[in-house]
Amino acid sequence: MESSVKNKIIIALDVDALERARELVGLLKSDVGMFKIGKQLFTRYGPQAIDMVHTLGGEVFLDLKFHDIPNTVAKAAEAAMMHGVFMFNIHALGGLEMMKQAAAAVQAKAEALKQRKPLVLAVTVLTSLSSADLSALGINAAVPEQVVRLACLAKTAGLDGVVASPHEIEMIKKECGQNFLVVTPGVRPRTSKADDQKRVLTPGEAIRKGADYLVVGRPVTGAPDPLKAVQDIIKEIEEQATDRR
Repeated sequence: MESSVKNKIIIALDVDALERARELVGLLKSDVGMFKIGKQLFTRYGPQAIDMVHTLGGEVFLDLKFHDIPNTVAKAAEAAMMHGVFMFNIHALGGLEMMKQAAAAVQAKAEALKQRKPLVLAVTVLTSLSSADLSALGINAAVPEQVVRLACLAKTAGLDGVVASPHEIEMIKKECGQNFLVVTPGVRPRTSKADDQKRVLTPGEAIRKGADYLVVGRPVTGAPDPLKAVQDIIKEIEEQATDRR
């Protein structure tokens, strides 16, 4: 089980310096499946950050949440693919047509270049938001209802899966099928604080609910010993799986 658990863990490289990101990748690449490059690192270093992870033998989840008119997002999706990322995301609130054009653009480019198509995910509702936050935005649906609605829209558009909190995994799988991927931020080990996340579960709970990938940031990157923190997460997942049996 350990190998499969490792492959499910994505470490968020939400750090200020490329050298710090390089240290983390070098330290953790044998114990996790992927590294997330988000707005913080990419805005400062651009594709150099992606190249760094690839050079060290890691895979990349490019977390830029593209959200714009359909043509612009389709072109951005093609550009993401050209960097060889394993997966990237767009924002479901950009609408059905935006998601459809992004999915079609990536598929066509992959076929033309005879390359592996990256996984394309839709962000549903950020894990920092509650139903009250949605209401303030003029969205009257509760968070679970809104997440599932957006997940179904993403599936209709031809995307591979969604980014959603662990609390919505089972509902998404029920409506969209077991093969529809769910990548879950908002994962916190039992000994960690929630920080600015509102909808969180432990890694073991998220895996039991059907998460395909877990995104973990500060509990690992902010730990005194990041490698031990990752190994403790793997151990926690395995222990919870054993307890359930």
